[in-house]
Amino acid sequence: MSRQSLFGSPLFLGFDHLEQMLDRVGKNADGYPPYNIEQIGENRLRITLAVAGFGMDDLQITQEDNQLVIRGRQKDDGEGRVFLHRGIAARQFQRAFVLAEGMEVEGAWLDNGLLHLELRRPQPESRVRTIRIGAKGNGGATIVEGRPAKA
Repeated sequence: MSRQSLFGSPLFLGFDHLEQMLDRVGKNADGYPPYNIEQIGENRLRITLAVAGFGMDDLQITQEDNQLVIRGRQKDDGEGRVFLHRGIAARQFQRAFVLAEGMEVEGAWLDNGLLHLELRRPQPESRVRTIRIGAKGNGGATIVEGRPAKA
């Protein structure tokens, strides 16, 4: 049985990379660590992750294509210690967010067990192009006008 693609419609052309990103994020369904996403301005967002027990050296933030990936790995400092109960696990995590084209991470900071990342969303620029229809044997379509549209 074949899997039905979200972008399987012939009307969606060239969205293979988006489907791959959605598949990668779908594999990231674990609820740890919990996070908030808030809008802090017209074109600004803040992602806050609860990473209690993680230090700055335990966290890594990367942007891979249009995917923001936050990884955490704690060093197990339990050697030589005898726990009667161990309820605070030293676990690793990976949390990924798909970013729209042009989104920029402006900064990140760790404060009281919360990792904050601020992002800026650029203003989209609309483009209007007129495509001339050529005669047979003319080598195909030609772009006549390609200037940004007025918003």
